[in-house]
Amino acid sequence: MDKLRAFFKNFLGRLFSNESKDKKSITEENADTGNTDKKDTDKDNTDEELAGIDDTDKEILSSEEKESENDSEYKEKHSDAHMPEENFPVAIPGAKPCYDNRELSWLKFNARVLEEAEDERNPFCERLSFASIFQTNLDEFFRVRVGSLYDQMLVSEDIRDNKTNMTCREQLLAVFDQVKILNKRKDAVYAQLMKVMKQHGIEILSFAEMDSQDQEFLTTCFRHEILPLLSPQIVGKKQPFPFLNNRDIYAMAVLVKKGKERLGIVPCSVPVFSRLVRIPQHENRYMLMEELILHFMSEIFDSYEISSKSLIRILRNADIDPDEEMYDDDADFRNIMEQLVHKRSRLSPIRLEYSRLMDPAVLNLLGSRLELKKRHMYRSKAPLDLSFFSAVQDILRNEKDLFFEKFSPQFPEYLDRRQSMLDRIREKDRFLFYPYDSMDPFLQMLTEAADHPNVVSIKMTLYRVASNSKVVEALIRAAENGKEVDVLVELRARFDEANNIGWSRRLEEAGCRILYGLDNLKVHSKLCLITTREKGQVFYYTQIGTGNYNEKTARLYTDFSLMTAHQGIGAEANRVMTDLYLGQVVHDTSWLLVAPKCLRGPILEKIDRQIALAREGRPAYVGAKMNSLTDKVIIDKLIEASGAGVRVELVVRGACCLVAGVPGLTDHITIRSIVGRYLEHSRIYIFGAEDEEVYISSADFMTRNTTRRVEVAVPVMDPEIREQVLHIFRVLMKDNVKARVQQADGRYIRVQPDGEPLSAQEYFQKRKNRQGL
Repeated sequence: MDKLRAFFKNFLGRLFSNESKDKKSITEENADTGNTDKKDTDKDNTDEELAGIDDTDKEILSSEEKESENDSEYKEKHSDAHMPEENFPVAIPGAKPCYDNRELSWLKFNARVLEEAEDERNPFCERLSFASIFQTNLDEFFRVRVGSLYDQMLVSEDIRDNKTNMTCREQLLAVFDQVKILNKRKDAVYAQLMKVMKQHGIEILSFAEMDSQDQEFLTTCFRHEILPLLSPQIVGKKQPFPFLNNRDIYAMAVLVKKGKERLGIVPCSVPVFSRLVRIPQHENRYMLMEELILHFMSEIFDSYEISSKSLIRILRNADIDPDEEMYDDDADFRNIMEQLVHKRSRLSPIRLEYSRLMDPAVLNLLGSRLELKKRHMYRSKAPLDLSFFSAVQDILRNEKDLFFEKFSPQFPEYLDRRQSMLDRIREKDRFLFYPYDSMDPFLQMLTEAADHPNVVSIKMTLYRVASNSKVVEALIRAAENGKEVDVLVELRARFDEANNIGWSRRLEEAGCRILYGLDNLKVHSKLCLITTREKGQVFYYTQIGTGNYNEKTARLYTDFSLMTAHQGIGAEANRVMTDLYLGQVVHDTSWLLVAPKCLRGPILEKIDRQIALAREGRPAYVGAKMNSLTDKVIIDKLIEASGAGVRVELVVRGACCLVAGVPGLTDHITIRSIVGRYLEHSRIYIFGAEDEEVYISSADFMTRNTTRRVEVAVPVMDPEIREQVLHIFRVLMKDNVKARVQQADGRYIRVQPDGEPLSAQEYFQKRKNRQGL
């Protein structure tokens, strides 16, 4: 163990340093071991490291990439008409047919997102959003999941996926193959969207497509407004290769002088520049800033000839968590997290995208300097960053038919803003269904508690909060009013660390007691406990939810929020919070299911009870909704349940490592995925065909959630709310517009309407529909 820790300490230190030619790459599989596996060599003989830009005999591009971009055969070969359909492997060698690989399954999910960008039934501007979300999703997937696979491979080449038995290397190769297919689909979608955009009066053109008057304007604009603000750099034997920022776009050119070649690099992601350069003579004609800079590379490097040029963009590994080797008990954890957030931006590159066909030696040089191989480099015909679509949407904002019909979350009609929320909760449990219900009742409860004379304390867990958080404002108000406010802020919420660090400081300055979670366990639960003292008696008000305390995502994600005055649940929630403050977790519960010690076990027991019922010939049922399903222990139990005849219905939006409908294994399992206007984020557990046990939860059926995080699931005991949650689940299972049903070969097929079309998300926008009336 000490050797392993020493290895990782050295490894992390190496990752955090800048790229250098002498640094060993995390992507260089077996380079120092003399591996001569012929199968691997035959599969990809372009992986060997090439010496430099002058070594043009060795190629990093495939033969089709060497075709001239102006060659008609090349254009025919790469036309949109030849873009392949989704081609994910339907069988993984050595794996049981009822298991799928997590990474490949996630890519199938992102393909469903891209499918929404392709779908002409969606309003045009919403299709732009789905295309942008597809790219953002894929970026994060590479930074986190692909980065994690590389890190695992450093420990051992023999680490295998426990469901498909694939090694990290096999998973990576499969991922790269599928990403190439998805990128071609993305390019085709972009071309299609540009045609529709033109129909709506907006053009994004290249310099060559502009008329002479437009070109004259762009030339003047570049020389007087853009060129003075650029920071070009030449890379040669005496000039170091610059550090390339994660996700920034760079213009790159091969510079030639006196027979010698150099590399010119210009950062294009300059904050003062607008991404869309508007042409004044036209109402809505634009050119992308990076394309304009690339066009004028000859003026930027005016003493050189330009032999080739391209735009490039890199992604950097983001798979990093605090480790006990990196800090001691006396260190300030918040400071440690600040250091890690900074260091993440300098981790090793994991992917390179480029926009033009380039000389093989140029890509080879980039690969050498960034320590990337051919399989990590992707050519994109679409812009390297689609975030400018939001600016296009702003231009078209008044065209209402180009967007989803406006919907505003509604304040529940059974509640009255003028009445005390605490009193209403005391009468009976209250339930909110975001984004259809407004978050205001919860905020009203929290604000009321901040001012209520009987409230002694507010205890809360925060994972991701809005940038302008009313939740935090209410907590600060409570502290300023003399309440005891204890807040567990999870600083390790990936990509929200900086935001949480800032809020933790503000809370602390206001007098709140701040905790940062447990060693090696993220606190992902959504738990708020308000304690009052009335007539000498302690009384609890508890809120437990499936989603974050975030006003922004509460309008975009489907989630549940249960507010209850059940004293058993309140007392148990208090015990959960107290144990967290003591640096420990609960080991037994009566009401709540609490990971990591008291969630997976009870779930397995509840499924076992359904298995026993099925074997007795009685009705048996398990239903669940979640973001992802990857926990093999639960998966195997569901397979066992199917074999016993238990009917299993699952709604899994994202990665799903269980394959339904496999004869003899998962015949009685149905799996659906819904991708639509809102991100399906709520979690539901249902056990029983009669007198169902119903829970809502913060936890997916993922090993990280069930065994390595603090999660809370709460039973829904109010009969009306219980029936409402069951109604919501039944409607989701009937969706025939946005639902895809998993097939026995692992593919997802869009449901074909049988009768009236039913989009669950549109259906729930009507108040009476989501209440099950």
